[in-house]
Amino acid sequence: MQPAKPLEQMVEQQVRAWEVLDARVLGTLRQVPRELFVPPAQRFRAYVDAEVPLPEGQHMLRPSVVGRLLQALEPGPGVRALEVGAGSGFVTACLRAAGARVRSLELYAALADLAARNLAAFGMSDVEIVTADALNADTGERYDVIAVTGSLPLYDARFERQLAIGGRLFVVAGEAPVMEARLVRRISETVWATDSLFETVIDPLVNAPRPARFSF
Repeated sequence: MQPAKPLEQMVEQQVRAWEVLDARVLGTLRQVPRELFVPPAQRFRAYVDAEVPLPEGQHMLRPSVVGRLLQALEPGPGVRALEVGAGSGFVTACLRAAGARVRSLELYAALADLAARNLAAFGMSDVEIVTADALNADTGERYDVIAVTGSLPLYDARFERQLAIGGRLFVVAGEAPVMEARLVRRISETVWATDSLFETVIDPLVNAPRPARFSF
């Protein structure tokens, strides 16, 4: 019997083991070789369930977290998707591979360029990568799914307001050592529902508001 390839091991032993059971999500992860989006010096970490360092002090999300994100958002053909934090383009590629029409905002120009180059090399030239601070870039557009790949130390409703009715938002709120991944669904113009998904720790959005610190 041939040993499983690293990508297949990642999907079966790391992602599926973390309660990602949606066959469509597992299929999407099999379509997108993570090694293509990992900096060359970090290729040995491509299929390890760990964050990978990127330029500007940022990190790629762990594969298991990406799997849970995709499973919660359920992106599909024709879905309008907004990604906050392109990074190296891996989550972007997964959203596009699932069929979504993706607009991705990235604060750092160097990372936006890296993501665009990685996506083009993978044959995905129809993804919109924009260098912008997502905390100040609301154009009034509505999206079916929104993936926020950096945490919000202090949760606010700016991203959920950009959802179309019936839309879904994946966001991580709180501060280390414990943050909470949430799925927010827009029920109507004035009603949202929130489900707690799991605990994790990821990089905060650079300019996200922080809770007030008390001094004595």
